[in-house]
Amino acid sequence: MELGKQIQFYRKQKQLSQDDLAEKLFVSRQSISNWERGATYPDIQNLLLLSQVFEISLDTLVKGDIEEMKQIIHQANYTRYVKDAQLLTLLLLVTVLTGPPLILYLNWYGIAITLLIWAVAFFYSLRVEKFKKAHNLRTLQEIVAYDEGKTLTEIEQAREDGKALYQKIIIVVAFTLISALLALLISVISLWLFPIK
Repeated sequence: MELGKQIQFYRKQKQLSQDDLAEKLFVSRQSISNWERGATYPDIQNLLLLSQVFEISLDTLVKGDIEEMKQIIHQANYTRYVKDAQLLTLLLLVTVLTGPPLILYLNWYGIAITLLIWAVAFFYSLRVEKFKKAHNLRTLQEIVAYDEGKTLTEIEQAREDGKALYQKIIIVVAFTLISALLALLISVISLWLFPIK
């Protein structure tokens, strides 16, 4: 990372020790050391403070690191998307598996609990869809290309555009049918094992 060298250069130019700079930025000396070694990266607030302390523009300070910053942001966004998608899948599975027994045995309380779990799942589904829309990800191939930091060629993109609609329909119908069958199966098993008296 160029930023570490830049921080060290401008710090020495201003005749500041790591402790002096840390005091001006309200961070630890260890943070300054980590930034200079490239072990960690300062957040945006600290970057702005650094540019003020060194009396240089932010562009001058981060020159050479823009691509790396983009990669870090890309990876952080994708990691959050993956975690949201995993949590969404787990919550939907919990809703399908626990919903029928909860509703059968707890009546209105079961409905309330199931709706609460579903509402949280809905929140995460909105976050996943917002990410996919922001990055124009509709098919599995587009998601894989995004993960690898690549883009599809025009021909591949046209092919994926053609697949997007019917893939979405198939996924929704398959998910609905599988969820309904699982809910029915769970209900039958629950009633068989624990009959309502």
